[in-house]
Amino acid sequence: MKTPITKYILFSVLLLVLSTACRKEEMESIQTAPEDTLEANSNIAQLMQRTTMNDGSNDNIIDNSNCFNISLPVTVIANDIEVTVNTEEDYLVIESIFDAFDDDYDSLEILFPIIIVLNDFSEITIANYSELNNYSNNCNGENEFDADIECLDFVYPMTAVAFNTNSEILYTETFTTDYELYLFLEQIESDDLISLNFPIDVFIADGSIFSISDFFELETIIEQNIDVCDEDDDYDYNDDDCDDCTPLLLQDILTNCSDWYVDKLERNDVDYDDAYVGYLFNFFENGTLSVYWESTTVYGTWNATGLANNITIVVEIPSLPLCNNNWVLQEIDDSSSETKVDLRVGESDRLRYKNDTCN
Repeated sequence: MKTPITKYILFSVLLLVLSTACRKEEMESIQTAPEDTLEANSNIAQLMQRTTMNDGSNDNIIDNSNCFNISLPVTVIANDIEVTVNTEEDYLVIESIFDAFDDDYDSLEILFPIIIVLNDFSEITIANYSELNNYSNNCNGENEFDADIECLDFVYPMTAVAFNTNSEILYTETFTTDYELYLFLEQIESDDLISLNFPIDVFIADGSIFSISDFFELETIIEQNIDVCDEDDDYDYNDDDCDDCTPLLLQDILTNCSDWYVDKLERNDVDYDDAYVGYLFNFFENGTLSVYWESTTVYGTWNATGLANNITIVVEIPSLPLCNNNWVLQEIDDSSSETKVDLRVGESDRLRYKNDTCN
């Protein structure tokens, strides 16, 4: 909230923040270092605004559009099942419906009217698919360049001190969301001098947090991290399901649940779903596993390394060669009463373990 302050405090703060004099004309002639102030249309102002833009790709499972998202709640019909999406976590409900069967046609119908939120946070009411397509057609396609920077985020709260050389009004403003900071940056005028209450923190896509002491450092770190991550600007809701996966998470899931069974098995595009019907798989923390069926028990090993969408699981069961591979963890799905661990190699090999008693 903007708060005008007295002239005495104004000049005292200006001495500390902007190293200036008392008169308006002197203020206008101040030459401040680039790392001290934020000016309208400067490179750092544009970079900050791009970092705070609304990212429209998080709901691509619904709208297939990267430059806007649909304001929640929204109701859709996924494969003839009505779903009310109240939070982003509910996108997983749609995905679970689509993932239930691999040989069906997935369809989704949006129940209008809806409200879409553009990159600049402006909202537009949409009455039908024709209107929606008019906006969607103006978005860049899958994995094409767009203005928003998604590989770096600001850590809030963040406070700015602003002085308008025309009105001689000094005010402070505190931001707690990208939306608030974006609108502030959008309204900066040529006669505004802006300083942030440094240090501030920024969060990088790899999980690192950096403390920034001035605008020069901030400009540098944003430019260094514009393209260092997968912005997930595609329409494949299956390709990033393990952003938060770790080998330890996989170990906890597999070892804390007993009697897994093979729900899906393909090798070289050949379906072997029934090859291990009645076989129960148990995984142990020491990297061994056992498989039991009828009156037979065999043993093997397993090992997981990597991070996120690049975790490799090596399965070796000498007696069950169809299970053996250097699998890549595709997804851990525990969003329903069933728990599934989906492993892939390319497009032709797939192994999915399922458990009905984990949750």
